Amino acid sequence: MSEPDDGGSTGNVVDQLKRAVEMLRGTHLSLETYDPAKHGSLVSESPPTDLEEVDRYWLNAPFAYVSILHDPVENEHQYHVVEPRLDAAEEDLLETLYDDVRNPLLYADDDGDPETLLRTELRNRLEEFGIETDTNGFYRLFYYLWRRFRGFGRIDPLMHDPHIEDISCDGYDIPLYAYHEDYQDIETNVTFRKEELDSFVVRLAQQAGRHISVGSPVVETTLEDGSRAELALGEEVTPRGSAFTIRKYSEEPFTPIDLLEFGTYSLEQMAYLWLAIENNKNIIFAGGTASGKTTSMNAISMFIPPRSKLISIEDTRELALHHDNWLSAVTRERLDEESNITMYDLLRSSLRHRPEYILVGEVRGEEAITLFQAMNTGHTTLSTMHADSVQTVINRLENEPINVPRAMVQSLDVLCVQVLARFGGERVRRAQTVAEIEGIDQRTGELDYSNAYEWLATDDSFREGNRSLLDEIREERGWSQSELLREMQRRRRFLNHLWEEGVTQYQQFTAMVNRYYADPERVMERIGESAAEPEAEAADD
Repeated sequence: MSEPDDGGSTGNVVDQLKRAVEMLRGTHLSLETYDPAKHGSLVSESPPTDLEEVDRYWLNAPFAYVSILHDPVENEHQYHVVEPRLDAAEEDLLETLYDDVRNPLLYADDDGDPETLLRTELRNRLEEFGIETDTNGFYRLFYYLWRRFRGFGRIDPLMHDPHIEDISCDGYDIPLYAYHEDYQDIETNVTFRKEELDSFVVRLAQQAGRHISVGSPVVETTLEDGSRAELALGEEVTPRGSAFTIRKYSEEPFTPIDLLEFGTYSLEQMAYLWLAIENNKNIIFAGGTASGKTTSMNAISMFIPPRSKLISIEDTRELALHHDNWLSAVTRERLDEESNITMYDLLRSSLRHRPEYILVGEVRGEEAITLFQAMNTGHTTLSTMHADSVQTVINRLENEPINVPRAMVQSLDVLCVQVLARFGGERVRRAQTVAEIEGIDQRTGELDYSNAYEWLATDDSFREGNRSLLDEIREERGWSQSELLREMQRRRRFLNHLWEEGVTQYQQFTAMVNRYYADPERVMERIGESAAEPEAEAADD
């Protein structure tokens, strides 16, 4: 669906003279609140008839919806955005309205409702110009103005789609691609011309308080809604033109129950990680791009005991927790390098806050030494790293540019390696390996590790290995072996109950976990028989 064109006037001389007279005379608009039952649909375009429509849903009702189409020849899906269509006169008018409405919106009182203000300003301008329009025409103009000033412009419909994880633009006049949870990588009907795309990339950077230019053409930033954006301007570093990739921020983060539902972890693994978190074990989540490592770290962090002092440190804001004693810190990058606040700066500062738990968005460089020093001084740490295997993580930690001494690396307790794989014709995220760091081998001097759990791609199952960490926890807690097994079984049942009840809202999930910490016997008593453990899980004991 094309956006209103930026071109010049298309009316003839007589029409222009008529409009000029009307503008001088002015008019009074008698408009009603839009009612689809009374005024009809604002979007009337039908999808291409040569393709099969397999899905359709609203993105921003009543202004935009998506039609998912299937091309039987290419055997691929297409993402077709449908928005209100403007006629030629409305397209011309829209450009004038952009300029006239901008200032009132920019300098409006922060306490006012921007939607009401935009409707008022639009109505005033139309009356001032002597423009006659009906309710539908008014709201079509309103939509495009709102999309430009308060939304995300041409990609606004995509940003409204909760099924889309990321959006990528590869250059001028090239269709945007989106990663859809049901249709994976899918081509859209949204494109940008050269001037539009350059302007759009600059605007995204400016709205995030960042500078992008031909001299500094690459920027990584966080957008106003929390989404992560990688921006490139011009053709110097991206020869096909300005480009961007946006990883959408979810206001509702995934919980451990979501990870169970997705099959990323099993009930057994989740109970294991819960015990590890509670008993102050240091964990790194590793994996390739889009493997879900940050998502998993955020979800597992919901097991942190209530009232524990927690500090998170990130380059771009991604973590979302329901924790009372949580200090969130984000790095700052400025043109003046002396004004930069790096991950290393924040991590050093965080230690003065005496946190019990430290969450670091991603370990990349010199901050790793401080992170491992924190491990050695009694701070429980969780972090992520870009690596595709246990050995790769160890190699990255011990070599340039991170250079953590081997003696310090052994402070790491658990390493979860995740993958984005294919199973049953679908892309899935799985915990490929959950490994335990066992220390330095006295004979070889190498770092030893063992696999507590492994994912079997042949049948999409998890195999249990050596879990000496549980024995370590058992000794620290003074439990007998039967008490350890009972606690693991009880937590599996608790999590399975939340899974069956669909407790995926993160505040509700955290509240339930906090109740368990306060009085596990009472919570399990209330759950009762509904918390019966699945036979496959119970058989392990």
